[in-house]
Amino acid sequence: MTEKILCVDDDPNILQAYQRALRKRFHIDVALGADEATDRLANQGPYAVVVADMRMPGTNGVQFLAKVKECSPDTVRMMLTGNADQQTALQAVNEGHIFRFMNKPCPPELFAKTLEAGLAQHRLITAERELLSKTLSGSVKMLTEVLSLVSPMAFGRASRVRRVVRQLVEQLRVKEAWRIEIAAMLSQIGCVALDEEVLEKVYRREELTLSEREVFETYPKVGRDLLVNIPRLGQVAEIVAYQEQRYDGRGFPQDGRCGEDLPLGSRILKVALDFDTLTSTGNDAQVALAEITGSTGVYDPAVVAALRAVLEIPDVHVIRRVRVCELVDGSILADDVLSINGTLLCAKGQEVTPSMRARLAVYVANVGIKEQIKLFVPVKPTDEPASAAKNPV
Repeated sequence: MTEKILCVDDDPNILQAYQRALRKRFHIDVALGADEATDRLANQGPYAVVVADMRMPGTNGVQFLAKVKECSPDTVRMMLTGNADQQTALQAVNEGHIFRFMNKPCPPELFAKTLEAGLAQHRLITAERELLSKTLSGSVKMLTEVLSLVSPMAFGRASRVRRVVRQLVEQLRVKEAWRIEIAAMLSQIGCVALDEEVLEKVYRREELTLSEREVFETYPKVGRDLLVNIPRLGQVAEIVAYQEQRYDGRGFPQDGRCGEDLPLGSRILKVALDFDTLTSTGNDAQVALAEITGSTGVYDPAVVAALRAVLEIPDVHVIRRVRVCELVDGSILADDVLSINGTLLCAKGQEVTPSMRARLAVYVANVGIKEQIKLFVPVKPTDEPASAAKNPV
């Protein structure tokens, strides 16, 4: 895609001069004032570079470029002004995070060289972001694969919880919801340090001994410590650390944080985790919601309200039995998958992936599993059978 530059000024003659001088070397768009520029950013962006005049009526250059930083953080921002006093320069750098500051009138060749530097900076920013994105994606994939191998039970729970979380963040219209979804995917990574027997008791809502309780309460911290040093996962690690904390602060960790001071992602995860525990132990969705709603001080009321709204718009599923060779990526397991000798290979609620299919194929060839695997299959409203069970999340 061609890298675009947006020049913003309140003088149409200056804008025409920009276009005449630079159109053969750059893709230049112009905007007469901050309001028109805001519309262009929204409807014709993204822009690699934005150059704005300092002195404009209404919204000045510093204010406008600060807005650009908020709505398009990867865009390189530059400023032109005929009033190059120190205070103006400091304000521009501190509030708008300006890449370059130029005096008017700026010679065309110097202006062009500055634009080239801005484009080079934008390429550097986007290349770094792409590298971080690939690193993040690879790290998350590796950790989830490790969890699926070490503890299929914990991985199955994380898969189910992620789907609930996705619906909750959509209902709540959370910005940068990807962090909370990743936190849900990795919420059980700390369980690699727990015995399967303890996990089974927790997931079945069975009472733990004092020593088992003490060990279980370490898993959010273990998860946080595993994630905190991975690029771009710092906030995800904090969400994981507080996923078991009550809204009134009486959960764990016991460090005094409570209410709105807890990460929103943690408050969402707490509702999703407990909803999963309730529904996985035989309660239907409405019973689970009633228990959550009646638990004073445990949950963020706004998140509980979002869960209630989600449950009022149910999806419809039927269960089909298939062989391993018929599994399709993205399908959801409707029951645990066990080997012939009873070993848990994949947990109910887990999403079918290429690695899962490959692992199950190996078991079929060498050990043996129950060939008939149960899958949830979504049904379109026009195809909905009268007896179809409804599972909203």
